[in-house]
Amino acid sequence: MPTTCVLGAQWGDEGKGRVVDLLADTADLVVRYQGGSNAGHTVIFAGETYRLHLIPSGILRPGKTCVMAHGVVLDIPTLFSEIEELRARGHEIGDNLVVSDRAHVVMPWHKRLDQTREQAAGARAHGTTGRGIGPCYADKVSYRGIRVGDLFDAEWLRERIDQNIAEKNHLLVEVYGQEPLDADAIHAEYLEFATRLKPYVRDAVALLHDAIDEGKQVLFEGGQGVLLDVDLGSYPYVTGSNSCALGVPSGTGIPPRALDRVIGVAKAYMTRVGTGPFPTEGDAAVDERLREAGHEFGTTTGRPRRCGWFDAVLARYSVRSNGIDEMVIVKLDVLSGFDELLVCVGYDTPEGRTDIVPATSPGLDRVKPIYESLPGFTEDVTGARTRDDLPENAQRFIAFLEQQIGVPISMVSVGPSREQIVDLRGE
Repeated sequence: MPTTCVLGAQWGDEGKGRVVDLLADTADLVVRYQGGSNAGHTVIFAGETYRLHLIPSGILRPGKTCVMAHGVVLDIPTLFSEIEELRARGHEIGDNLVVSDRAHVVMPWHKRLDQTREQAAGARAHGTTGRGIGPCYADKVSYRGIRVGDLFDAEWLRERIDQNIAEKNHLLVEVYGQEPLDADAIHAEYLEFATRLKPYVRDAVALLHDAIDEGKQVLFEGGQGVLLDVDLGSYPYVTGSNSCALGVPSGTGIPPRALDRVIGVAKAYMTRVGTGPFPTEGDAAVDERLREAGHEFGTTTGRPRRCGWFDAVLARYSVRSNGIDEMVIVKLDVLSGFDELLVCVGYDTPEGRTDIVPATSPGLDRVKPIYESLPGFTEDVTGARTRDDLPENAQRFIAFLEQQIGVPISMVSVGPSREQIVDLRGE
């Protein structure tokens, strides 16, 4: 199976980065196919912690080509900052990093508008990271976007900037009372960025097709999670892109039939950052205990994550809508010490019980979780490396999740380090 996609099966922050890092051992290329600097992947490599927002997690592995495909929206200053940090920590960054010439660029007005709109919304704020991701994707589909390839044509770039500045400054000044943006300064800045960016820019579509034709192992890395997908997620409290497996073809240019395997990643419980429905949230004591034990604070924003019990209804929805072949469950160790473990197996609605995920956020907000109770475990599982090393009740919990979501659970993480993985494949 030369092509594999790793995606989050919940509301993001599932620990996809460490799974990608683990699988990157056998990959030739690691590809980000959507999202932007609003994604945050934390990877512990050789005893050191790395927090990446744009560059694929495979960059920590020598000999791997890391690709930022055209489905990614590129915050160039953030990219340069990550490159500099990685180099300072001894990692070679050169032709092993590829940026698609078709990727859209997050411009200064995207960040300003994102932050300004959130401030103006007050209590009704969307809960974005303020990184300009949504406005950049909005410009992409309204034909106002600026792509990486545009940066290398000074006259064309200026035309695109002027078109945007006229509209964006009207909004910033007349609607929001903000200072206007300077088109001259932005044009000069991004021409300079183009010079620095040029060594990494290539036709990523052709690169990926050639790699697949040659039988190379290609690993696609998603940002955020299925439940934040702009189409499949709890709209409007979603991200601006297709963070599901369907985003791989549109975000990279490979045909759907070229994707061989989809791996979902989910926590042994649920978390969410920002606004939006969350059926299994509600017990303040459980919320706080999970947050503290799991260190649930956003990699990108630092915001505390909302926490709740595992929702098998949402997990099945992610499995079915993405063709997930297997699931990786992370942070099992966080559940150690709970006398009882709850799993949501259905929803109670005014019309009766259902296992269908409502299409609207108000609909999902109104459901009441129907829980199945399982006995907890108190043993320390951080040293487990095989199924038999896990306590009996932990094994029962994993088996129950597997039965509920309908696909095999191939791996379970029991700690933050790369080696703290229980590999269930072949057992």
